[in-house]
Amino acid sequence: MKYSKYSVIIIGSGIAGLYAALKIEQQTNLADGILLVTKSQPGESNSRYAQGGMVGVMKENASDSTASHISDTIKAGAGLSELSTVKFISENSDKVVKDLLNFGVEFDRDENNNLTFTLEAAHSVRRVLHSGGDATGRMIEEALCKKVLSNPNIDIYDQTVAVELLVDETNECKGVIVFNNLTGEYEVIYSSAVILATGGIGQLYKYTTNPIGATGDGMALAFNAGAVMQDMEFVQFHPTALAIDGDENRFLISEAVRGEGAKLVDSKGIEFMHKYHEKLELAPRDIVTRANFSEMIKNNADNVFLNATCIDKAKLLKRFPTISKKCAEHNIDISKDLIPVAPAAHYMMGGVKTNIEGETSIIGLYAIGEVSSTGLHGGNRLASNSLLECVVCAYHSANYLKTIELHTPKQISGTIKEIIEKYSDEIYLEEIDVSAMRKELQNIMWEGAGIFRSDETLKNALEKVENLKLNFHRTDKCLSKEEYEFKNMLTVAEMVIISALKRKESRGAHFRTDFLQTNEVGIHSLLTKSSLQDSKKNLNETTSSIIFRPETEHGCTAGKQV
Repeated sequence: MKYSKYSVIIIGSGIAGLYAALKIEQQTNLADGILLVTKSQPGESNSRYAQGGMVGVMKENASDSTASHISDTIKAGAGLSELSTVKFISENSDKVVKDLLNFGVEFDRDENNNLTFTLEAAHSVRRVLHSGGDATGRMIEEALCKKVLSNPNIDIYDQTVAVELLVDETNECKGVIVFNNLTGEYEVIYSSAVILATGGIGQLYKYTTNPIGATGDGMALAFNAGAVMQDMEFVQFHPTALAIDGDENRFLISEAVRGEGAKLVDSKGIEFMHKYHEKLELAPRDIVTRANFSEMIKNNADNVFLNATCIDKAKLLKRFPTISKKCAEHNIDISKDLIPVAPAAHYMMGGVKTNIEGETSIIGLYAIGEVSSTGLHGGNRLASNSLLECVVCAYHSANYLKTIELHTPKQISGTIKEIIEKYSDEIYLEEIDVSAMRKELQNIMWEGAGIFRSDETLKNALEKVENLKLNFHRTDKCLSKEEYEFKNMLTVAEMVIISALKRKESRGAHFRTDFLQTNEVGIHSLLTKSSLQDSKKNLNETTSSIIFRPETEHGCTAGKQV
């Protein structure tokens, strides 16, 4: 077993992780340096696949204001957005966007070199910045990745999985154990600050826009270490993924296409959104998703269609070159043909409960980006707020860490030594082919904890997940990255299902066919390892106001709890 130490460890190499590394290195004098850990290659993440853009409430955009953006975000959040968080992120967007420009990030501009903005669903004005037409996430990530790779003060471990956090009996994180998937070796890395920037959970579902690595690793790490989780029932399904299979995920057809005027139609070319919402195609995402899914069920169809032929051809192809190219690979000319689309798991609003500094309920453990739940998104994320949250929270967390003395631990408790021993011991394990089990889990989650949910489907899903756990035969140590990912997926699946069972109402992206009403007051759900076990024992409770009791609230903003 190898041992090392760093002042700060960042787990995840999406936009949040990359930007945090750059800002921490820029602002903080760290005796033991910065380590960035990624289970693939730097830059491979959910961020890379974000097409539409990033919200920027810019001073030069005369039609926009922070008040307008705050209002739009809160309306979309279905009563669960935290006003102070929304306000902070909105008010800091101009400063952070301009800081990104200094790191080589470029956003699209017009012929006068002015930033251009697009409109997306539930936004009242054009405020969404974009880059490379419809390749915003990739362009931002490539610029930041280039800076990180050329920075001598940032070390990188690639093909390396974080398998367990080192949390002692005082609820303080002292580092992490990692597993190198190429060599099969473990390493103990001590640190006084561990930042989770590991992204979302889309791969838990049969249909998703997320890449193959979106397996909820950071959420499982934090949960297993005792962290408080928030709003784990709120999984956002994007209404328009390209309804063509073949890869591990479905290609996203950006909401910006509808923002530019494209219409949703059935197989006969008939528009239908007027039946569901007055804002038609630009209604909040949860409503458009359920509309598409309802039309599919009603017509016994695998998809609906997006009609972009009403957009000027030159404008369409210039604005959406990536989408145009991908569709052309499947013999679809988006300027002439209807695009087959269907909902797919896209974004996780819940996650590790944090405050705006990224602090979790565990001392020394931070979370930023999609792995966290800051209260920005509430029950239904406003389009393109995700990348904004990534960069503003990374920026602010770096500033916060500047105020803390970061010294690597000098004494290691018996609790942590026991954790290390689990990975030091040589134990015989027969390797498991998890590919079939992974597909089974994805089907279970899609059918039981997907767009439409009920007590019956959720309990059925939970039973099947429990059976998968029994057949998996792993509790701690695994033999490969794929096994660790699947173990994490099982953990997160239980969190989603239990939280969805306990929320006996329909709100935002959480839609219960047996509880169609929305309660008068929006209340966050909190979950810990112990409360999940208690909840599993009491699934027959009938009250709609089950209380999740967090073990600790250190570093978390106080708020109402389900």
